Amino acid sequence: MAGEHSISGGSLSRRSSAKEQQAECWVNNFGHEGLGLLLDVLEKLLDKKQQENIDKKNQHKLIQCLKAFMNNKFGLQRILGDERSLLLLARAIDPKQPNMMTEIVKILSAICIVGEDNILEKLLGAITTAAERYNRERFSPIVEGLENHEALQLQVACMQFINALVTFPYELDFRIHLRNEFLRSGLKTILPDLKEKENDELDIQLRVFDENKEDDLTELSHRLNDIRAEMEYPFDKPEKSFCMYCEKRMLYHLLYNLLKDTAAENYLLSILQHFLLIRNDYYIRPQYYKIIEECVSQIVLHCSGMDPDFKYRQRLDIDLTHLIDSCVNKAKVEESEQKAAEFSKKFDEEFTARQEAQAELQKREEKIKELETEIQQLRTQIEPKELSENCFWLKVKEDKFENPDLFAKLALNFATQMKVQKNAEALEEKPQPTKKRVKELRVLDPKTAQNLSIFLGSYRMPYEDIKNIILEVNEDLLTEALIQNLVKYLPEQKVLNELAQLKNEYDDLCEPEQFGAVISSVKMLRPRLNSILFKLTFEEHVNNIKPSIIAVTLACEELKKSESFNRLLELVLLVGNYMNSGSRNAQSLGFKINFLCKIRDTKSSDQKTTLLHFIAEICEEKYRDILKFPEELEHIESASKGN
Repeated sequence: MAGEHSISGGSLSRRSSAKEQQAECWVNNFGHEGLGLLLDVLEKLLDKKQQENIDKKNQHKLIQCLKAFMNNKFGLQRILGDERSLLLLARAIDPKQPNMMTEIVKILSAICIVGEDNILEKLLGAITTAAERYNRERFSPIVEGLENHEALQLQVACMQFINALVTFPYELDFRIHLRNEFLRSGLKTILPDLKEKENDELDIQLRVFDENKEDDLTELSHRLNDIRAEMEYPFDKPEKSFCMYCEKRMLYHLLYNLLKDTAAENYLLSILQHFLLIRNDYYIRPQYYKIIEECVSQIVLHCSGMDPDFKYRQRLDIDLTHLIDSCVNKAKVEESEQKAAEFSKKFDEEFTARQEAQAELQKREEKIKELETEIQQLRTQIEPKELSENCFWLKVKEDKFENPDLFAKLALNFATQMKVQKNAEALEEKPQPTKKRVKELRVLDPKTAQNLSIFLGSYRMPYEDIKNIILEVNEDLLTEALIQNLVKYLPEQKVLNELAQLKNEYDDLCEPEQFGAVISSVKMLRPRLNSILFKLTFEEHVNNIKPSIIAVTLACEELKKSESFNRLLELVLLVGNYMNSGSRNAQSLGFKINFLCKIRDTKSSDQKTTLLHFIAEICEEKYRDILKFPEELEHIESASKGN
């Protein structure tokens, strides 16, 4: 051995001792090249067909070196970074060398616990490849290590490795699959003997194994609760169904009696347990059983006339995902076709009823609008009974601002305001010359027709194209401005219905009415436009709404707490009541906040100043503390920008 390899058993022993003394320094110096040399030598030893005692000792020394090498973060990363490491460790597992196997199993357990997320896949792949090389079941060496009752530490290490493998997967199905594979490999017959041993470390590992098994069975039972009724015996079925049940039970008992107390019994149990893991889905579960039946029939009814002999490198490895999806989709299509005819008839009936309901709803909406207009007119003057207990207007004391000079200035500047307003109204009532139209309007009012003409002139698109891009929701052509203008200028649905009846006289209609006749064929036009507009502006609203809400909330709090602003409201209320004396709004208890925006629209009799300027001058002369209110309203500007 010393002549064949560049590293002898003695040098491996010294290197292992040096590692224990200076772990991290040794690993850094040894580096990637030294690890590769260790793996090369281990691979050569494992490839030897006839191994002598010195070869086995050198293997053990190499395993100890690898264990020392990976006893820190740097070494562990190097070990996992080399693709050969896990495979060579799996190949080196030998129940005939209990001390070396104990070291290897502990190394693999540690890797499984502290390794990366996909370490289980790599580790199982290495164990499977090693088992294929030696033509054995992949977990059989671990089970054989448990059968060695003279090596207690090996049994503890093997149970620890089994627990690490079985508890690592997140999926219940995979955990049960791995545990059943260990049980089939012989663990089931060994467990009773292991539980009789008196060893604390072994008892802990056995207890962990049993507790995890019980937890998984509990989780599985919860999953199967919803199908328990389907598993009960149907003794209350008719005689024909009962006979069918008896036949199925006879088939099961016949199969079980054939396999009972044979090596195939555990495989039958595993198959039945895997059947329980199939998802309880109306469409998917039948497709699983259909594919399983196809696979079983091809295996059992083999065309070659010979019993199948599946090698590890030739095992059945088929991705059935697309096949299952195809079968599920086909089953769904068949069921959908059966229901399509029923739904078609119901749809026609519901559609007719819906159109009638929409017409009735439109009438009711018009009535509601009329009532809302009347209610709004009744609310123009605030009544005391409408004010809450903590309302601001119940606390105001505008009388403290009463001053003869103030009233005199108001009378001087604004006494003839009503005459000016009447003159302005007279000017507004002067008839405006109307444009001559080639075609007279038949349905639309002049204002609506003019708005639609401006809209159509801005976009210059064929009317059918506008209708089609709305139906298709073509975002390449649809713009926010186009939809907003349509919503704004589109006539009511009742008018559109009247235009729809004039389609046969299309050429006699003016352009706005032609457009209305075309667009009226779109069902639920206004809700559709509102939905499209919401979709186009959704992202913008999401980005803007949060800061707007915060700004408005802070601004409202500042308004309620501002003493200067409250005094300004009292002064405005006093001035307003004085100017409205003798009218129906005289001696009002308060006013809506948006009335402040109208102060600048009230001009003096000479048209040179406004009520806003007048109040500002009064505050400047006598109530300068009121002018400090902008300093108390820091968030008003940002809140005013929100919608």
